[in-house]
Amino acid sequence: MAFCCLNASAQKREKFEFMRNLPVYADSLIAHFDYPLAWENSGIKKFGKWKKIARQKVFDCMLMPPPPPADGYQTKVLFEEQRDGYKAQKIEIRLSQYYTVPAYVLIPDGKGPFPAINLLHDHGAHLYIGKEKMIRPLSCEDKAVVKDAEEWLAGYEGQFFGDYLARQGYVVFSADAPMWGERGQKEGPRRDRYDMIAGNMMLYGIDLSAWMTYDDIAGTEFLAQMPEVDASRIGCTGWSMGAYRAWMLAALSDRIKVSASVCWMVTADEQLSFKYDRTENGGFANCFPGLRRWMDYPHVASIACPKPMLFINGKQDKLFPVAGVEKAFAIMHNTWKSQGADDKLETELWDIPHSCGLKAQQRVLEFFKKHL
Repeated sequence: MAFCCLNASAQKREKFEFMRNLPVYADSLIAHFDYPLAWENSGIKKFGKWKKIARQKVFDCMLMPPPPPADGYQTKVLFEEQRDGYKAQKIEIRLSQYYTVPAYVLIPDGKGPFPAINLLHDHGAHLYIGKEKMIRPLSCEDKAVVKDAEEWLAGYEGQFFGDYLARQGYVVFSADAPMWGERGQKEGPRRDRYDMIAGNMMLYGIDLSAWMTYDDIAGTEFLAQMPEVDASRIGCTGWSMGAYRAWMLAALSDRIKVSASVCWMVTADEQLSFKYDRTENGGFANCFPGLRRWMDYPHVASIACPKPMLFINGKQDKLFPVAGVEKAFAIMHNTWKSQGADDKLETELWDIPHSCGLKAQQRVLEFFKKHL
């Protein structure tokens, strides 16, 4: 007997438990967010002790880490070209026993060591390119990759952020995150497959977002070992998911001395609320299992205190409601103030949409010049 399948959009039941990609009891879940391990809630008196405990809780929620390479970060230079004032390399670096990672490195002309930036690419629901969003593709790349990268520059107002920083005298490192660029899937990049693959990875005991962060930490360690780099002057920055990666990396790696994040900070109560007309609330790309039961996003970012940190968010940014941004900024300022370091935390709300234009890139550069 053949069964006739109705159109999925017509197959609605009178009763349901989820809508707009959230549970109908979302407000009840939010009401129970008490964040017992936030600095202000923990009851721990010594800030250094709190940082150690809070950081370990984050690592606990990140599940199994990728096993480190047995023989260090072995690197192969795949291609090299000279640009105006700096050298560009495409490398392959072994960040784990399981895999090698493609990356771009820009090295200024002249005598080092130089300050360095781990430049972290965005999400954008666009997985075909990763590192090429941040650094102009080398001439060894396929024409389709070059064309795609040039078109993606609209969110950066036509400027490759990495090349801009390299011209200012910074070593710049940018690697593909898992599922982006040359770390994607054989069948081609599809946004809807990201969540399915992330779920499958959890069956292995692996959190895909956490492995992105672990790779960012390992990439920073590699950067610190480069002879051209002054290991005492390493910063990180990014836009959107890259901004999330930047403050997360600053919180979890002592190698990072300065961090700048453009358009990614909010509180979970606003992010996961029905108050806003949107269907994208975060998802696997920034999900560590169970972490919200302990700390909110600004509490985790506060593990980086008292490092110099810059946060820029947009008043027109529909992904990050202003109410949640302002609450997050206030939480972080209270932490930096408690350590007598509020002058090192700069939080700014600009009249911009979700973007990282020329003025934002210039502001980040000025921040790095001040603190690196």
